[in-house]
Amino acid sequence: MAIELKQQLRLTQQLVMTPQLQQAIKLLQLNRLELVGLVQQELEENPVLEEFVEVDDEVEDSADAYESGSENEPASAEASAADEAAAADLQNSSEELTDAEKIADLEWQDYLNSNPQISQVSGGDDDRPSIDATLTRRDTLSEHLEWQLQLTELPIEEQVAARYIIGNLDERGYLQATIGEIARQSGVSEATVEAALARVQQLDPVGVAARDLQECLLLQVRVLKIDDPLVLRILEECLDALIKRDFRGVARELDVSVAEVVAAAEIIGQLEPRPGRAFGGDEPVYIVPDIYVHKVNDEFHIVLNDDGMPRLRINGLYRDVLSRGNGASKDTKEYVQEKVRSALWLIKSIHQRQRTIYRVMESIIKYQRDFFERGINHLKPLNLRDVADDIEMHESTVSRVTTAKYVNTPQGIYELKYFFNSSINRVVGDAVASESVKERIRKLITAEDPRRPLSDQRIAEMLKVANIDIARRTVTKYRESLNILSSTKRREVG
Repeated sequence: MAIELKQQLRLTQQLVMTPQLQQAIKLLQLNRLELVGLVQQELEENPVLEEFVEVDDEVEDSADAYESGSENEPASAEASAADEAAAADLQNSSEELTDAEKIADLEWQDYLNSNPQISQVSGGDDDRPSIDATLTRRDTLSEHLEWQLQLTELPIEEQVAARYIIGNLDERGYLQATIGEIARQSGVSEATVEAALARVQQLDPVGVAARDLQECLLLQVRVLKIDDPLVLRILEECLDALIKRDFRGVARELDVSVAEVVAAAEIIGQLEPRPGRAFGGDEPVYIVPDIYVHKVNDEFHIVLNDDGMPRLRINGLYRDVLSRGNGASKDTKEYVQEKVRSALWLIKSIHQRQRTIYRVMESIIKYQRDFFERGINHLKPLNLRDVADDIEMHESTVSRVTTAKYVNTPQGIYELKYFFNSSINRVVGDAVASESVKERIRKLITAEDPRRPLSDQRIAEMLKVANIDIARRTVTKYRESLNILSSTKRREVG
């Protein structure tokens, strides 16, 4: 067969992601705080958008004024399969826009009022943090030590060495440089560094600037004036065995009774192995629910949290430019028209996002009603496809909607992803949710005898008696996900 060159014409259909569709999909996976930040940014960058403060009685719904596709919109690269499905969900829920003149007459005063089921949760001044809570900042470990160093009388060379020592502490409060290295960095003698280190180790928190765990605990024993000789012997000779909770091995090594070792271990257990713990880490970020679920009588009501969300509308000045012209040039009109279209798409996308979140939460309540009424033990297995089929959207859309969003329920605050979990088979009957099994494991371990803790195999056997068919390795995986130690490390000797 000869090789030859041919030209063929092929007609295919494919979904191409416009920048507007990409923005709409991005909005789906933003939580409330991120969405507020994005809207504020759009208010700064788009002169057509403005925040509407007062609420009028008459509100025009701009859903009918949405243009799903414009001939002038540029197309980006092809979307992935998941993005195509999410874009299709957005396009299928949209309606056609009229021409630019009709856009100019639009005034979007409150995109939430078009759906009476979606209301705004507004908090008063009492719900806001006090002014001092917003202006203060927790000191870091270095700042805390520097402040104490300024109140300590030291020779100049020791002060220089002490600052280098503080600068070489990690987040645990341990010194990460040797005496020789600090001496070379600071340009002082090693004897001066040793003296400065001794002074820094006297500062708060107790045990700071230690070079290892043993030195850290010994510093605390010395400062706290713990005079139990067995405590000192254990720290100096048998610390590794103590970490493994090998109390009998420590008793044999030191020729003492197990009861004495247990008593000394309790004292050592009250010491702080990480002196910098109180100063490390980021500032706590408190969860603000995106959704509230309230039970009124026998019905559950969904309220979306839009507290702090600006209400958007089109600026009247730019509407006049499109409707009456005002002597504006063609380029000016085209610029304004583009900005108006972008603003309308943002408003429409926010509105569609809120409606999608509402529908997803409605479906979750439908499947997990027993959980909302009776608690975690009644959580049922659920996957994204179940909810997607119920609300007639794609799984990727449901996945984006449930990402990094939290709901306040009568049972507590949970991430939306929490309600989607795998199933564990029962010996007889329907399957049970994995989260319910985790809760059972946690309760079994909480109620166990500390002197005879339950092994993973024993827990698996107890769950099988309770009609839950689960393997030992699965129990181990769930126990580790709950941050619970193994039975050998949970055992208390007494």
